[in-house]
Amino acid sequence: MVKFFVSHFAQNVGLRALTRATLALSIYPWLTHLSLADENEAMIHWGKSFQEKVLPIIEKKCLSCHSGETPDGEFDLSKFPSGETAVAAGDSWDRVAKRVRLNEMPPQGSPGLTDPEKGAFHRWVDSRPNQDLCHQLASDETQSWYRGYVTSRRLSRYEYSCAIRDLTGYHVDNELLPPSDGAGGLGFDTVGDALFTSEIHLEAYLSVALASVESMIARDPSLTSTTMPREEVQVRIARFAKHAWRRPIEAAELDRLMNLYDRTQSIQQPYQAILLSPHFLFVLEPEPESSGVQRLTPHQFATRMALLLWSSVPDEELLTSADRADLFEPEVIRFQMHRMLADERARAIGENFGLQWLGLKDLNLSQPDREVFSDFDPQLTADAIEETVRTVSAVFREGKPLSDLLLSDYVIVNSRLAKHYGIADSLSIDDSLTAGSKATGPITASSLWRTVSVANGQRGGVPTMASVLIKASYPRRTSPVLRGRWILEELLGSKVPPPPPNVPSLEEGGAAATTANLRERLELHRKKSECASCHQRMDPLGFGLENYDALGRWRTEDAGVAIDASGTLPSGESFAGPSELKKLLMMRKDEFQQHAIRKLVGFALGRDLNKFDQCIVDTSSKRLKEENRADVILEEILFSYPFQHRYYSKAKSSP
Repeated sequence: MVKFFVSHFAQNVGLRALTRATLALSIYPWLTHLSLADENEAMIHWGKSFQEKVLPIIEKKCLSCHSGETPDGEFDLSKFPSGETAVAAGDSWDRVAKRVRLNEMPPQGSPGLTDPEKGAFHRWVDSRPNQDLCHQLASDETQSWYRGYVTSRRLSRYEYSCAIRDLTGYHVDNELLPPSDGAGGLGFDTVGDALFTSEIHLEAYLSVALASVESMIARDPSLTSTTMPREEVQVRIARFAKHAWRRPIEAAELDRLMNLYDRTQSIQQPYQAILLSPHFLFVLEPEPESSGVQRLTPHQFATRMALLLWSSVPDEELLTSADRADLFEPEVIRFQMHRMLADERARAIGENFGLQWLGLKDLNLSQPDREVFSDFDPQLTADAIEETVRTVSAVFREGKPLSDLLLSDYVIVNSRLAKHYGIADSLSIDDSLTAGSKATGPITASSLWRTVSVANGQRGGVPTMASVLIKASYPRRTSPVLRGRWILEELLGSKVPPPPPNVPSLEEGGAAATTANLRERLELHRKKSECASCHQRMDPLGFGLENYDALGRWRTEDAGVAIDASGTLPSGESFAGPSELKKLLMMRKDEFQQHAIRKLVGFALGRDLNKFDQCIVDTSSKRLKEENRADVILEEILFSYPFQHRYYSKAKSSP
């Protein structure tokens, strides 16, 4: 309504003839009036909902006790016989909802509320317009099934590897790491409920602790007990423990570590004990004496901050800021964030968050069939993954537009990938490395990464990266269905239901299987009524990427048949080829950005989102539109109430 009014007003008064200031002064009273009208309309709707869904429950189950001259709890529900009177009560309903959720109301011996009745009442209370959701957390008191409570969890496999690297300088081989983690929440392995711990994990932790400490000491022999005074040993052990445990070390803890050193006369033993301690292996946020929503300690906040930006432990500078207790100051948060983003460790935003968000975490398991693609080798997959990691991390680290992940005029490639894309025959060895390069060992043409401009739309953006095109293909051929589904789910956040049972694949589909052209086979497949609704959404998007084979190489024909990369969406929008497809996706930029923000917030919080988290999404979206810098999302997360607070429930944590 507001957008329509502004547009209509501007056209009628002659927008070009007005200065911005005059326009703002002219329409501001009208906008305010319209905004208030919308709010009033929402409150009226809330009142009607009370009258239709809640009032019958109150009349049936509550009025016998909460009415008359001496109502129970001094709360007379008979004062609310209509939606208008219920709306006027405002926050009073939150207090009622709290007592219902804590099973204090109705009391024992009186007619209880059924689960559907409780659900209807809580949904009505939770839907009240104009609530201050930006300074609340989901809890026993605010939601019947709260999700603001974050369980203490162990470090994920990736976080553990990064932490060991940053503490000891030891790069852990994949063979030594514990098993890969499952996903929970919005699809990330940062969710405590999905991070089980087994004997295999403990064995891996022991092996890595031994190897990493031995490696660290081998690089610095002056750690050895024969050449170092005991006082210096104690200083080093205390510093290492504080770094690993992400907090100040208590005197009793240090005494136990020094006792271990005294018994063995080896600094290796306390170091290994530190790395095997739950204080290192788990993200512990010890509960205070009282329950309820409370702010994190500065060191707990520093840990959350480091896990978000580095997927690792805080460094000394961040811990020092926590020691000073100034880490919650906005300017300090902003300074530390940009300092940490400039650090190489921030590539984890692309490697941990980015690959999980885009469904590419296990890309190395998607191996094309070498009988069909004889020139394929695993290094191509490694390069494709690295391109995605560098591109996603650069967008956040360098404050680029988030929409660069949909469509950009550049790619970040090495010489091999550039040749694979047909961008250039090779890249010069003399070219400088891109920011954040992780090249190790001798510098060769294949290890150089740089940003290369592209202009024709064939490349630039995640949809046309080799990693995505390989992932959304079958081992022997491309799949418009998989690619279309990937765009819908991973980029736009639109869920696609699984196929109905007993529907044959294209290879088994009778007449469809004998048709040579893949597009024609899919069209026959799509004529089935049970398939049409989903395939009409997926297939056209996938057709737009048919110019790329299952390795992500550009092609103009398949088996001698010219590629038709055109598509028409159910909305009637048409495109021809990947360049036009990406431009069409840019028209849905807001949808993409909302989904990306929700994903990043879920990754940061390590849980599903609820209505109290919507404030982070809204403020991030607003700043993204105003500033067009992806790093503002990280800033809004760090500033947010849910990220800086936690709900503690004694009832939930007790056996």
